[in-house]
Amino acid sequence: MTTERHYTKDELLGKTPRTWCVLLATVGLLAIALATLMPILNVAVGPGAAGTWWKYIYAGGAVCFLVGKLMSPYTGIHPRIRRLYRIESWSGVFFCAAAFFLFYNGNVSRDSWAFTLAGGALLVFTTIAIPRVANKELKKK
Repeated sequence: MTTERHYTKDELLGKTPRTWCVLLATVGLLAIALATLMPILNVAVGPGAAGTWWKYIYAGGAVCFLVGKLMSPYTGIHPRIRRLYRIESWSGVFFCAAAFFLFYNGNVSRDSWAFTLAGGALLVFTTIAIPRVANKELKKK
């Protein structure tokens, strides 16, 4: 005999994360997107930069995103939503791994794009799954 637990909205979503953490993660994600587009669009500024300064923008964005996600932990009590927020933090780890491979492999960027794609896929998945799970739990009442 199992009894279902009914959660309130505050128990599901937890406390609102600090504004600076959300802002840091958003700026980091925008920097990752910008730096990902730069080599695709052949953006090169200045002869001294040799067209590789976008790697530093990507790495800075990856670190900002990871710090923003790690500094705003999930404070609710729902186990599935907690796991989804943990997966969202792992997307930041994947972005940092991609930044590492940008500098480690030199001109070969296959590994970095693979990690970027994996991090982006996890981020898209959690962005869709978290509100769906929360709405599903709220409708159980």
